[in-house]
Amino acid sequence: MAGGIEVKTPEQVRVMRRAGLVVGRTLAALRDAATAGVTTAELDALARDELARAGATSSFLNYGGGWGIPPFPAVTCISVNDEIVHGIPGSRVLAEGDLVSVDFGAIVDGWHGDSAISFSIGRARPDDQRLSDVTRESMWRGIAAARIGGRVGDISAAVEGYVRSRRPERYGIIREFTGHGIGSQMHQAPDVPNHGRRGRGPLLTEGICLAVEPMLTLGGEGTATLDDGWTVVSRDGSRACHWEHTMTVTKHGLWVLTAEDGGEAELAALGAKFGPLAD
Repeated sequence: MAGGIEVKTPEQVRVMRRAGLVVGRTLAALRDAATAGVTTAELDALARDELARAGATSSFLNYGGGWGIPPFPAVTCISVNDEIVHGIPGSRVLAEGDLVSVDFGAIVDGWHGDSAISFSIGRARPDDQRLSDVTRESMWRGIAAARIGGRVGDISAAVEGYVRSRRPERYGIIREFTGHGIGSQMHQAPDVPNHGRRGRGPLLTEGICLAVEPMLTLGGEGTATLDDGWTVVSRDGSRACHWEHTMTVTKHGLWVLTAEDGGEAELAALGAKFGPLAD
């Protein structure tokens, strides 16, 4: 531990990479399976099958609870349209034009991977596609801003800076929910806000692992939680989007543990150094 932040050994990071690949491949399978007429519960069942096939367990199932709120009952969070995050899979039938965000986590040998993607069912509305593209790109800008000796605020400022640069379009940056440290627990220090100033926040060191996860809306930043105690929606009813990757900082560069290629292509496009650990 360094300043209360769990720093991983190379061996531990390699196990997190295994968990990350389970997450990334499962999300790809869920995106392919998500068509009009499919229920969110059916997608969750597919994710459970993928976990079993990989010999992994769920980061999400039975997470949390207390204060009258039951533990989370599924292995995926599936949020649709104005739902921002933590949507509970169930009988909802996906329809043409829905904007869907799927968040998924897996545990391999005690170490976590966590990632989220967004996509439309069938033909995307143009504003939904732009929202997803901006959210995804802001995530990559945040990841690419990380480096040993930098600060968490460098990531936050890069996310916010990219979103704010998209004028005349304007997007609501959700401030109430943040990225986070990840490792032997799914959520741990430090928080990784999606807004902030460069040079602020905890120091980035070799072996730190973070989940970078911007959430944007087509409207305001206000949120509300539904009666199920979990599902977070935009207060103004605007559509929302969520992208997330788990990444680490190595002495060789950046490694995105939940991306199939480790993030090499996206990082190269942004001029950032790709640096996986040697096998």
